[in-house]
Amino acid sequence: MLAGIALIAVGLLILLIGAFATSRYPFAFDRAIIVGARAWGGPAWLPKVASDITALGGGVVLTVIVVIVAGFLLIQRLWLTALATVLASLTGGWVVDAVKGVVLRARPDLVPHLVDASGYSFPSGHATSSAVVYLTLASLAGQVTPDRAARRYLLVVAVLLVGAIGCSRVYLGVHWPSDVIAGWSFGTLWALGWWTATARARVAIGGER
Repeated sequence: MLAGIALIAVGLLILLIGAFATSRYPFAFDRAIIVGARAWGGPAWLPKVASDITALGGGVVLTVIVVIVAGFLLIQRLWLTALATVLASLTGGWVVDAVKGVVLRARPDLVPHLVDASGYSFPSGHATSSAVVYLTLASLAGQVTPDRAARRYLLVVAVLLVGAIGCSRVYLGVHWPSDVIAGWSFGTLWALGWWTATARARVAIGGER
């Protein structure tokens, strides 16, 4: 469990370092990527698809998913996995809100936003929360799923989904790339930390059932 706590602490440290580094200004690559993405534009259908994908990282969707999955786990009597899923998601969201309130980084204003977005920019709430939720769900499900192919499938789907959500935030012009990178980094370590702590706890109590 100490290893899991250490990973969570490292995630917090990375997020705080990123907050300090980006609190005053965007990096050169931030500007270049946003301007370049808007200049490219892409196919006519891409803005609508990006809007739909970004919604998968929104608070309402993530909350519904966590509640449904936690309920299913409880029915299966996997109470430790259900508890870890809920706690990881809740605490991750609290950290994001707290850091946003401290950094107070403004959203990009280089290009018009293609979706409505309010609040501060660092870290990207969609990128961070989707990494926390989807990667945690995939990793914890892997602990109670005996089939190796199923575990790999869940992890690949989670990684691709988190990546797409983060990229959509930049494409839509509502986040700097560094907001998304920080969110991905923190969310990945957060999920890995909870996976480690839960695995150790499961061994310590001799399983869940």
